[in-house]
Parts: sequence; structure tokens; C-alpha cells
Amino acid sequence: MKVVEFIRPESVVIDLAAKSKSRVLQIMSAKAGETLGIAEGSILQALLGREKLGSTGIGEGIAIPHTRLQGVSEPFGMLAKLVKAIDFEAIDGVPVDIIFLLLMPSESKNEHLNALACVARQLRSQEVLKNIRNAMGVEELYEAITLQATSLQ
Repeated sequence: MKVVEFIRPESVVIDLAAKSKSRVLQIMSAKAGETLGIAEGSILQALLGREKLGSTGIGEGIAIPHTRLQGVSEPFGMLAKLVKAIDFEAIDGVPVDIIFLLLMPSESKNEHLNALACVARQLRSQEVLKNIRNAMGVEELYEAITLQATSLQ
């Protein structure tokens, strides 16, 4: 599985401004809901429920909020680069400036884990992270998360 299989250019947000974890999740839920035709509240509730189990802040300024959700028919990814890093209760305590939202069909099992591993693997690359953080526009940001995919997987 490759990141390019579940993220589209219109699902990339550059310079997202939010002051808190809950606000970022709300903004991303609204955009995902609009794209998928699913109520923002359903997405946000599922994401906040997942965060209660433990933060999806994986360290190095990265968070991968993820959940399975009824109404999602195929894996859906969204990447956001924040204007300013925020506290996401990450495992290393480092504020988060890169967020990859991952929504999966409610009945997916292995596919959910494969997609999550794929995103995590992609975001472990220092080159990918550098390109994401240096991206000046949506196209550059999309290319940063997708172009490296073939060399990493």
C-alpha cells in the first residue's frame, strides 16, 4: 500500500491555523466531511474518541489521527501543515506541525493497519519531513508526501 492510493491533492492543507488539538481536528473533520459527504460531527466524535485512548502524536512534530468510520467506503487521507506547531500530547512532548488524518471503512481490519503503517513509514523519512516542512504551496506539499512513496516502500 502507498500513500498516493488514499490521498488526493484536494486533501492537502497548507498553513492551517489552529491553536489547539481539538480545533485542528474540528477543521480537518469539516474538510473531510465535505469531501466524503459525512457529517463533520461524526468524524470529529470518532477522532476525539480515538484520542482518548492515547494521543496519535507519534513524535518529531507529527500526528496521525486515525479511526474507522461508518460511511467511509475506501481509505481517505488528508495532510495538513500547520502555521504554528501545537501541543498534541505527543509521546515525545514535541509540539506537532504535521498532521496526517486517516479515515478507514468501519469494517476494515488489516487494511486499516496497513494504511497506518504506510503513513508512519512515509513520515519517518527525514527527506519527506524536510520537503513537507519546506513546502510553500499545496502542490509542493502533495508532492512531498507522495513522490517519495515509491522509494520508501
